[in-house]
Amino acid sequence: MSTQQLPVVVIGAGPAGLAAAAHLVERGIEPLVLEAGDRAGAAVREWSHVRLFSTWGEVVDPAAEKLLAPTGWTRPDPATYPSGGDWAERYLQPLADVLGERVRTGVTVTGVSRAGRDRIVDADRGTQPFVVHVARADGREERILARAVLDASGTWTTPSPAGGSGLPALGEKAAADRITYRVPDLKDPAVRARYAGRRTAVIGSGASAFTALAYLADLAESEDGTGTHAVWILRRGISGSTFGGGTSDQLPARGALGLAAKAAVDDGHADAVTGFRTEAFERDGDGRPVLVGEDGRRLEPVDEVIVLTGFRPDLSFLSEVRLNLDERLQAPTELAPLIDPNQHSCGTVYPHGHRELSHPEQGVYLVGMKSYGRAPTFLAMTGYEQVRSVAAAIAGDLDAADRVELTLPETGVCGGAGLFDAPDTQQADGGGCCAAPEPQLVRLGTPAAAAVAVEEAPAGGCCGS
Repeated sequence: MSTQQLPVVVIGAGPAGLAAAAHLVERGIEPLVLEAGDRAGAAVREWSHVRLFSTWGEVVDPAAEKLLAPTGWTRPDPATYPSGGDWAERYLQPLADVLGERVRTGVTVTGVSRAGRDRIVDADRGTQPFVVHVARADGREERILARAVLDASGTWTTPSPAGGSGLPALGEKAAADRITYRVPDLKDPAVRARYAGRRTAVIGSGASAFTALAYLADLAESEDGTGTHAVWILRRGISGSTFGGGTSDQLPARGALGLAAKAAVDDGHADAVTGFRTEAFERDGDGRPVLVGEDGRRLEPVDEVIVLTGFRPDLSFLSEVRLNLDERLQAPTELAPLIDPNQHSCGTVYPHGHRELSHPEQGVYLVGMKSYGRAPTFLAMTGYEQVRSVAAAIAGDLDAADRVELTLPETGVCGGAGLFDAPDTQQADGGGCCAAPEPQLVRLGTPAAAAVAVEEAPAGGCCGS
């Protein structure tokens, strides 16, 4: 069998992975999608309670919609906002069902290499098929040959820690019983009881943190949530762009999400502690976590901690293929300058495709959220454009692969992150996402009039803390 007759292995049956499969099928190329979870969209289902800030019109891939059309599937109202659960059940699962046996669940990829060639060997490397090692839920192992590999496994399973250095804070692992790294589902009675009437630290400065603050504020205003209070911990400071683009954001729900978080602070349901980089978790006499900063400050004890400092890619199973990754973001080097939060505002990214996603190991692509490495603010539309271009390149249609077929919305926030430790970083609205003034406790002024209701507060990304 020639390499061209082998399938293209797609790692992950999430939005980007399933869209990749749809584009490959449209090109007459056989995909094989390998999903570690027991169902398609397993990671999305874990945040099923959170609403997206993108509408249905922005989260359905065109090739996928064509594949679904003969089944009678119709896209939900394109102007409405799905939750993660809606997205999984009403789009991802039907798409996986149409793809049928091309999607395998309960299969974890443990390694990718060239057949008979480890990372070192040059001889005839490019002519060898890829070999993908997988482990099934029952422990069985399998070896799959592929003509190309698209890693769309995302970053959901590898959240970043609370520690300001990028490493877990001292005592963070020991405090695991009081920490979550996900936006809690406060409609779940057991989860709600965990936070109701409690003091909760929220660490992070992106849309996930906005969502958590809005949820906790809603709980504080409910009958069973009296006494609920949040302490919002930011590594940098409050500036005009801290809460995102607001009404200037071309994704209105994303802007409204930041305004909801601002309202939580303005209404007294949360206090913002700025310039605080967590170094350690200690305990008070009652076992409550006490956060200690790199500057020696000790915050008042809290009952719970929600760490929402972003995600990072798991590259362990790609150690035998030759990748060219940016040393900061762990994203493809050609893509990194376009998405570097040190230089660019959140979400304002030039559409890109196979050339920016290529590596020295031809035929390997990191796509979807994983392609961004540690950078925040990935849009489904970006992933769909990526896999359209990559599928065209694999098919040999470089004209289509190089064509840009996407215009991305602006965030309403422009500029880079500013100087990390500059003393004067209270920037105006056009300034960076993550400025760093002197550490202080902040209570913002009057209530925000444009906040959205918590039930409609969508999730997504801005600058990760």
